[in-house]
Amino acid sequence: MAKIQLEVCVDDPAGLTEAIAGGADRIELCTALALGGLTPTFGLMQMAAQSGALCYPIIRPRSGDFTYTVAEVEVMRADIRAARQAGLKGVVLGASHRDGRLNEAVLRVLLDEAAGLDTTLHRCIDLTPNKPEAVTLAKALGFRRILTSGGALTAANGTETLAEMMQAAGQDLIIMPGSGISLESLPKLSHLPLREIHASCSSPLPGGGEALAFGFQSGSEKRTDRAKVAGLKAALAG
Repeated sequence: MAKIQLEVCVDDPAGLTEAIAGGADRIELCTALALGGLTPTFGLMQMAAQSGALCYPIIRPRSGDFTYTVAEVEVMRADIRAARQAGLKGVVLGASHRDGRLNEAVLRVLLDEAAGLDTTLHRCIDLTPNKPEAVTLAKALGFRRILTSGGALTAANGTETLAEMMQAAGQDLIIMPGSGISLESLPKLSHLPLREIHASCSSPLPGGGEALAFGFQSGSEKRTDRAKVAGLKAALAG
C-alpha cells in the first residue's frame, strides 16, 4: 500500500519549524489561517524555501469569496512570481464565478503564470454546485491535486462526496481531504482510497493582555504542534 502523504498548513515561522520537526511531508504556507489562509509574505516564502522542506504557498489575496477582480488577478500573478523567485516548487490557488462554479478563464491565467510549478486547487471547490464536474474541469486544466472537505464543514462529514470526487479524479489527480482532520477524526476517512491528507495539527496559543484589548489578536490564535504532526503521521504510516 502506498504511503499516505501528510500536508500541514502553517502561518508563521514558528509553525513552519514545528511542522518540519513533526515530520510533515509537505507544508502549505499561509498567513491568517483563521480566515482560511491568505498569501504569505515574501519573507516567509524565502524562509520556507531555505528550510529545505517542500512548501507551497497559498495564493489568495484577501479573505471572503473567490471571485476576483482584474486587479486582484494581477496581484495573484505577481505573488506566483514571488513564490517562484523565492525558490518554492508549487502553489495553491483557486478562483470562482459568483454562482460558485470554477472560473476557468481566471484559472487558466493563473496556471499559465505558474507553469512548471506543482499546483493545488484549494477549497474554492467546496462552494461549487457540482463537485464531480468541477473535478473533471480541474483535471483538464492540469492541476495535480485538489484540497477539499467534500463540500462539508469538515472532511469527516463530507466522505460521500469525497468518494465521488475521487472516482471522478482517477489516478492522475489527487483528492486531498482537509478540514477538521485529526487523530480523532481520521478513522472516519479510513474507507476512502487516501493518497494525501491536509491538517493544521494545531494547538491553542495563550492569549489575553493588552494585545487582545487593543484588537491586535482575536484571542483564538492557534499554532502548529509538532507532537500532533508526528502523531498524525504515525497513524497514517500504521
